[in-house]
Amino acid sequence: MQQPAPAPLSRAAPERPKPTRGGSPAFAAIDVGTSSCRILIARPKKDSFAVIDSYARNVRLGEGLVANGVLSDQAMERAFEVLGVCADKIAQHGVSHMRAVATEACRRAANIGAFVSRVKQDLNIDIEVIDTEEEARLAIAGCLPLLTRDAPHGLVFDIGGGSTQLIWLGCRNGAAEVIGTHSIPNGVVSLTERYGAGLSDPVAYDACVAEMAGAVTEFCTRHGIADAVGRGEVQMIGTSGTVTTLAGIEMGLERYIRSEVDGASMSFHRIGTLTEFLRRLELPQLAAQPCIGEDRAELMLAGCAILEAICTCWPVGRLRVADRGLREGILLDLIHRHAGPAHGR
Repeated sequence: MQQPAPAPLSRAAPERPKPTRGGSPAFAAIDVGTSSCRILIARPKKDSFAVIDSYARNVRLGEGLVANGVLSDQAMERAFEVLGVCADKIAQHGVSHMRAVATEACRRAANIGAFVSRVKQDLNIDIEVIDTEEEARLAIAGCLPLLTRDAPHGLVFDIGGGSTQLIWLGCRNGAAEVIGTHSIPNGVVSLTERYGAGLSDPVAYDACVAEMAGAVTEFCTRHGIADAVGRGEVQMIGTSGTVTTLAGIEMGLERYIRSEVDGASMSFHRIGTLTEFLRRLELPQLAAQPCIGEDRAELMLAGCAILEAICTCWPVGRLRVADRGLREGILLDLIHRHAGPAHGR
């Protein structure tokens, strides 16, 4: 028998205290994704920022979206609860400027207006549903420090819950120019819902890899990416829970440590070896892996299939791991706009 939906949460919108006079202002960035909801709060520091608080939870906001076209009541309640924690942190730190963005699940949901209105009314958080171009721009801004001068081109990918973002860059003199972007409307949540437990079967897993590989073909051909890869002119950055989780497992971490993982390098050979290891595990065994846990276990094989498709299409041989992206890009934008040129003094 179907369980009744939980009663809607209600809470007073928190007051936003102003930053202490003469003190460094605090900025906040919120990423409402298909799988997780995350906040990063920071203060300006030289030409970057220093993080003072962060919080992230897997809320599966896009659960059931593929089948029903709307956000479920249960998924919205989970996201609302986490956003409530974010609102408390915003008030606690006296945040002066913030931006909250939502991506694929909210772009596709027919009932997104009601969710956004409720969050604004009850939590005083304005959620901005951004398009794929803005999502790519923010991701690049956040990942730019990881690009090197070693190659004239860069490939950045973000395996999300509801979509996979591909970004093709021209790199010169420490700067990056976006040449092209492509958003594939499949991510770890949507593929897991479609393939389900079947991803543990080699035939279904290979079909998932082939589907995702096919989705990148037109983008690859349009920009001649495979040719550039063949000439050794491409560096690759992966920013997603799949990539960071694999890196944590590779390092043998007993618990995930962002400072250890962010900026690390992984070979495609090791990615393949780890993927084969994970594919042999049952769901409880996946959940028992220290850097996976119960929240991510069900989604892990879909992420591995997407990553395998990317590595197969573009055999760069090695990638940089980025535990950064939208939130960091938002913070850099906010600091540039509101802290002024003297914020690093």
